[in-house]
Amino acid sequence: MAEIVAIEHQTKRPEGRARPPAGAALRRWSLRGAAFVYLGLFIVLPVGVLLQHGFSGGFENLRAAFHTPGGKAAIRLTLEMAFLTALINGIFGTLLAYVLVRMRFPGRDLLSTVVDLPFAVPTLVAGVMLVALYGPSSTVGGWFEEHGIHIIFAPLGILLALLFVTLPLVVRTVQPVLLELDPAEEEAARVLGAGRWTTFRRVMLPALRPAIAAGCLLAFARALGEFGAIVVVSGNIPNKTLTAPVFITQLLTPSAYVQSGGPDAAAAVSALLFGLAFVLVLITEKLVHTERS
Repeated sequence: MAEIVAIEHQTKRPEGRARPPAGAALRRWSLRGAAFVYLGLFIVLPVGVLLQHGFSGGFENLRAAFHTPGGKAAIRLTLEMAFLTALINGIFGTLLAYVLVRMRFPGRDLLSTVVDLPFAVPTLVAGVMLVALYGPSSTVGGWFEEHGIHIIFAPLGILLALLFVTLPLVVRTVQPVLLELDPAEEEAARVLGAGRWTTFRRVMLPALRPAIAAGCLLAFARALGEFGAIVVVSGNIPNKTLTAPVFITQLLTPSAYVQSGGPDAAAAVSALLFGLAFVLVLITEKLVHTERS
């Protein structure tokens, strides 16, 4: 009995250690407060002002923007291009991630660096590069023009710009999950006679599906708000190549103040795009959290 009491006395936490020092608690709350203030000033406050300006009169500002020439077509084109971007980069981004993780070849590190290039290159520069490559006066672009394929100042140019900008989002979302998968399971499937495609579809794809979906959603959300590359390659032709972000800038011009409501209509369309992107990011966070747990 005396030994049990002695053990309990040794393992009992001293009362003086039950609470952290007042200085440590103050520093912790100060850090939290600084983070919340920074978040509020640079994210919450601007978003709140955007929503207030855009929907202060209900949906009238949004209706005014839709009735502006090219408004509905711009939003529809943006959604279509974002969907195609997410679909295509979902496929080829996953393929690139698989090549980078599962294959060893000379230049693999260089390829990995090239994948991150769109993160470093300003999107406006990306648009200029595409015009230089696929413009009607270039060799490649001229060949396509001769065969009836219009890239620059056409929806295809918008799609290429969005694919360039959003590719790393899919690759870098899928790649960490591939790194965590045990290659022994793939080897076991091959030993049992499964081909490479069957192994990927039956063994790897179920584990990769949340990461692929998350990468596609991020690419979709990023494509919704792309401006720099689009404004260069699209030509901004109403009802043809005008996208929603460029349409917002047109709503801010003096000539649009009377016709479409000006800044309030631009704020309404901006809030619509923000809401779509915000929902997609929430779903992405849910998928990533489910995958990690």
